[in-house]
Amino acid sequence: MPEDAPIRVLVVDDSALMRKMISQMITSDPGLRVVDTARNGADGVEKAKLLRPDVVTLDIEMPVMDGLTALRKIRAECPAPPPAVLMCSSLTSQGSHEALTAMRLGAADVIAKEPDAIGGSAGMRNELVGKIRAIAGTARRRPAAKATPAGKAPPPLPPGTRLIAVGSSTGGPPVLEHILTRLPADLPAPVVVAQHMPPLFTRSLAQRLDSLCAMTVVHGEDRQPLHPGTVYILPGGQHGRVVRAGAALRLEVNGEPAAALYKPSVNELFRSAGESLGNRAAGVMLTGMGDDGAAGAETLHAAGGLIVAQSAETCVVYGMPRAVVERGVAAASCAPEAITLWICSLAPDRGAAPGAESGTGRKVA
Repeated sequence: MPEDAPIRVLVVDDSALMRKMISQMITSDPGLRVVDTARNGADGVEKAKLLRPDVVTLDIEMPVMDGLTALRKIRAECPAPPPAVLMCSSLTSQGSHEALTAMRLGAADVIAKEPDAIGGSAGMRNELVGKIRAIAGTARRRPAAKATPAGKAPPPLPPGTRLIAVGSSTGGPPVLEHILTRLPADLPAPVVVAQHMPPLFTRSLAQRLDSLCAMTVVHGEDRQPLHPGTVYILPGGQHGRVVRAGAALRLEVNGEPAAALYKPSVNELFRSAGESLGNRAAGVMLTGMGDDGAAGAETLHAAGGLIVAQSAETCVVYGMPRAVVERGVAAASCAPEAITLWICSLAPDRGAAPGAESGTGRKVA
């Protein structure tokens, strides 16, 4: 299919109102076309196989067949390559848990349905259209890295590295799980993660990762001390920065700058890491759309910190990593496995956590 052809979207939702409103938001962009709608998961699977859309927007809670079951079937039964799937989740605790499950099952991304915003929210419309364009573009073409080759190992982390800062967006949670479950409990540095998600979603992500990882995983809070062996997931809807308090490190969490497109902002995290720790901080840029983090990575790089970007062929969306690579501040572009080993090198006597081969570095009870 030509790259300039309209992106074909199938909308699956049990609510007639939601089908109408989501379709109107999609068709407000001239580059997108709704090829059909479906009222439950079973109907959606059959139409996905027949129509072969580029993207399916898929509700989670539906009669006849729920969205998670439909997602499995779309991934398994649609002709290759299957359509990219954007899950539409309710903005609730249960919805956030189901959204994380969907991404582990192969959904490209999730959008939170906000009932009060339906029909009149430019913000939701822009997010929906932007995510559809990003995940459809990745399915149609996967750009190659323009700088360091994907297989090149990154330079060693310097002894005494005190912080690993991680930026992540579209497609990020499964990659975070892959990496963090393989890190040892005694990693001699904290890991701070800025993942683009709503607050309930980031809290659910922290809870799930804490149940799987050898390291302790917590949802970040303002003025929280940063300790080695702990992962801090920054709360959605707010920014997180690393600040020094004498020899100690702590988080600063607030809503400024309010105008930032993404909260938490990877730019704010990377910039603060460079300003607070210089070459004692390192950055990791994972899959995501846009260029959040590129400016902050320049600050971190100028301060002497190493930055590694996820390789193009392993990203759901090669946007944020590409921006870092194209600015010339990435020390290497690597697959998640290589990024994991790079971080684990801080604890050379331990290497990866005991569950590294199976991806289950769980805490020992």
